[in-house]
Amino acid sequence: MPLRRHHWASLLFIPQFANADTLTATDTVWIAIAAALVFFMQAGFALLESGLSRAKNSLNVVMKNYMDLCVGTLVFWAVGFGLMFGTSSNGWFGQDQFMLNHADSSTWAMLLFQIMFAATAATIASGAMAERTRYAGYLCGAVFITGVIYPLFGNWAWNDNGWLAQMGFIDFAGSTVVHSIGGWCALAGIMVVGPRLGRFDSQGTPRSIPGHNLSYVALGGFILWFGWFGFNGGSTLSASVDIAKVNLNTQLAAAAGAVGSVIFRMAKRHPILLTETVNGSLAGLVAVTAGCAVMTPSFAIVTGVVAGALAAFGARILLAFRLDDVVGAVPVHAFAGAWGTLAAGLFYDGDLFNSQRVMVQLLGVVVAFGWAFFTALIMYMLVSILAGLRAPALHEQRGLDLSEHAEIGYPEFPQNTLYSSENYSAEKASRQEPRP
Repeated sequence: MPLRRHHWASLLFIPQFANADTLTATDTVWIAIAAALVFFMQAGFALLESGLSRAKNSLNVVMKNYMDLCVGTLVFWAVGFGLMFGTSSNGWFGQDQFMLNHADSSTWAMLLFQIMFAATAATIASGAMAERTRYAGYLCGAVFITGVIYPLFGNWAWNDNGWLAQMGFIDFAGSTVVHSIGGWCALAGIMVVGPRLGRFDSQGTPRSIPGHNLSYVALGGFILWFGWFGFNGGSTLSASVDIAKVNLNTQLAAAAGAVGSVIFRMAKRHPILLTETVNGSLAGLVAVTAGCAVMTPSFAIVTGVVAGALAAFGARILLAFRLDDVVGAVPVHAFAGAWGTLAAGLFYDGDLFNSQRVMVQLLGVVVAFGWAFFTALIMYMLVSILAGLRAPALHEQRGLDLSEHAEIGYPEFPQNTLYSSENYSAEKASRQEPRP
């Protein structure tokens, strides 16, 4: 059955779909274009994450991005879409629209668009867990995120009958539904898989492990920024004049997020890094995704500045707890997403700082954390026990390109830079402290 838009949904900008008879050809074209833009964001994630990883793992990172899109597409079509947007008489999960083969045009458009969102939620964990995660174990997690974790919370927040949606929860394009859900899954993943070899010394002091290509990082950031105009603008679900304000706020928050990151670095008297500046702009994009349709441009800037600084500060919090997030996915997506969801309630145009609305937003943030983090924690623990999640130390030393795929991302590099079992054992022996 087609998804319907309640009268309150249009007021709160909950992205439910219009009836089939009101969906024009122009609307359908816009949704298809927006879906393609969100699809292109996978290329941005691949470049950003591989650039922030070492050369010996670059192919593995790209392969994870490539295949979680492919596997996630099939799983979401088969299971996720029905759980998320099927008839939800109880407000907790959908009960039909699984493995759709016959539907109306509005449902086809929504399915295509939401497949891209599901893939985005799944791929957030790949960068955080990079350089030490087995490929098959990672894909098991991607299947569960796209098939269960993302669609069930999406049902609560975006289905007409979802219990959070009925309370008036505002998340226009998914600061929490997509990004925080993916970010909390990433946090659970890095806790289970553990840090990379050598990331922390015996006292817990972090060691720098720089990425191999910062130009890829910048290019990936630009591509993600470009794709976000489809992510947020497409969530209008119609070719309407509302797109202009939505995408303007998207642009302003991204720029402000980069500035917020730079201000944070300057205040700490630290060098201004490209990696943190790019992540700052992404944090601004994540944060404004919830409220880009309901706040004025000035508050979109405030939301972005705070998000950029929060992402930079959050990265240091993770290091203090010896948590190794290769690309900064947790602070960018989980922390900034939570902040942006609260900001949508705080800065609601025409009714600022409404405590009742803010409490609903806070409830949604807390529920998203509790659901995604603890479910993913159990899921990754089971994957670790049953299928294996952490790559062997020797494979991590050699690089996952070689051990997981029997290919090398940069074959022109001299082969003697890769570890063999003999020189790995020799290096390990040389690092042992002499006995007293």
